Amino acid sequence: MDEKKNITRAAGLMSAATFISRILGFIRDMIFALFFGATGLSDTFFAAFRIPNLLREFFAEGSMSAAFIPVLTEYRQKHGEEEANRLIRIAFTFIIIVVGLICIAGIIFSSAIVTVIAPGFLSSPEKFSLTVRLTRIMFPFLLFISLAALVMGALNTKKIFFIPALAPAMLNITLIASIVFFESRASQPIMAAAIGIMVGGFVQFAFQLPSFFKNKYTLGFDTTFRHPGLKRMFVLLIPATFALSVNQVNIVVSNILASYLPAGSITYLFYSMRLIQFPIGIFGVAMGMAILPTLSAHAAKGEFENLRSDFSFALRLLFFITVPAMAGLIFLREPIVNILFQRGMFDYAATTGTAQALLFYSLGIWAIVGMRIAAAGFYSMQNTKTPVKIAAIAMLTNVVLSLLLLKPMKHNGLALANAIASSVNFIILFIMLRKKLGRIDGKKIAASFVKVTTASAVTGLMSWSIVRGDMWMQSGRTIQKAGVLAGVIALFVLVYLAIMHFLGSDEMKYLVKMYKERKAKKVNAGIE
Repeated sequence: MDEKKNITRAAGLMSAATFISRILGFIRDMIFALFFGATGLSDTFFAAFRIPNLLREFFAEGSMSAAFIPVLTEYRQKHGEEEANRLIRIAFTFIIIVVGLICIAGIIFSSAIVTVIAPGFLSSPEKFSLTVRLTRIMFPFLLFISLAALVMGALNTKKIFFIPALAPAMLNITLIASIVFFESRASQPIMAAAIGIMVGGFVQFAFQLPSFFKNKYTLGFDTTFRHPGLKRMFVLLIPATFALSVNQVNIVVSNILASYLPAGSITYLFYSMRLIQFPIGIFGVAMGMAILPTLSAHAAKGEFENLRSDFSFALRLLFFITVPAMAGLIFLREPIVNILFQRGMFDYAATTGTAQALLFYSLGIWAIVGMRIAAAGFYSMQNTKTPVKIAAIAMLTNVVLSLLLLKPMKHNGLALANAIASSVNFIILFIMLRKKLGRIDGKKIAASFVKVTTASAVTGLMSWSIVRGDMWMQSGRTIQKAGVLAGVIALFVLVYLAIMHFLGSDEMKYLVKMYKERKAKKVNAGIE
């Protein structure tokens, strides 16, 4: 099987698992909106969760994979399974000690942390105090999610993607159960959600362990911190942490500035960000994780022609899938927010505020997913310094634009600043990677991007003209509305595929070819 098929199938498995997790995540958000609405109470939870969530990006999922997978892949190929397993144990011990200490420090200094991330809360002592307590409860989440990321990276190096990608669903299930069953029993109902986050992090880690042990990995304590593999991981981890986490840093900047805006602004930004994370997580993160082991193997063997080819293919396929999803969120934003969240304490005003932020955040989706693939290209070659320099430029762009747009556009300006900064990040990253590799099929990528953007815009406008109306201002009639929206989305997909077929999309031809080959294989095997 060629590597393009491996990448496509791996990304497909991760996308399927991530889709399940994201659906559960939306159910979780719907329940949270039902119980807590878009109020000062929900603002305290999202502000408190912002720092553990930011540090998760710093020390866990994105940066851990970027540093761990290339090094572990190289050690497995050059030194064998036993030495690779030893490196895992050393990394496990290092995480327990270092991240454990960070969690303890976070709990101790929670008051100072909240002062920094939500200074606007200082004017309300009760709101500030509650945010501090929530922060302390959720900080251990960072340790558990870091261990989960370690196990996920080890499994990914053996091309096992489904179970690790499904693990976040366990976090969502745990949080849903905590809110539904313990919200009414807690002295402060929002505490049930905070406890659910902490316990859910542990469940996400534990869920992967059976597959981890089945693949002959072991966990144990090994304090050989002078191991060259760990040193190499650490050298890669620091810049990768900053580069991959720039989006989370931008969100924290938005959080700080939004704390000075009217109540509900932080919640609008949170829910709209959750919505754009749906295509980003299902397609962008999945493809980035799926392609990293393959690109790392190419780099370790010096197969740079194959690295260029697979990178170009992955980016074009990702745009083919993600850009129409971006258009769908832009043109169908109000119906989507209405169906998912407008009930209970979440009223039409909250729907409007969230939908407006969703419009501007969505403008950066193409760049955020592209950034994942471009960064994977650098990390596969164990180069994390270039992405971190580019990320610094993007972060500065976000800060400047946020300050400029805050007054005239309120929370919408913060979302737009984030989208523009993400675009700057990807464009520079792409240019520098092309310079590093010599060529990466730039004309082919650009031609494909123009096709998918054109088809997506035409299809999006058609969908918007169908769903526009007053029904999306009202709460209730969820089943009827969901039926209408599902029908429009189905039509959106069919028209998009028809236009791409008419335009002669290479990516569509490849997917059709894979489908036919798979169907023929089943027929030959007597399955059909």
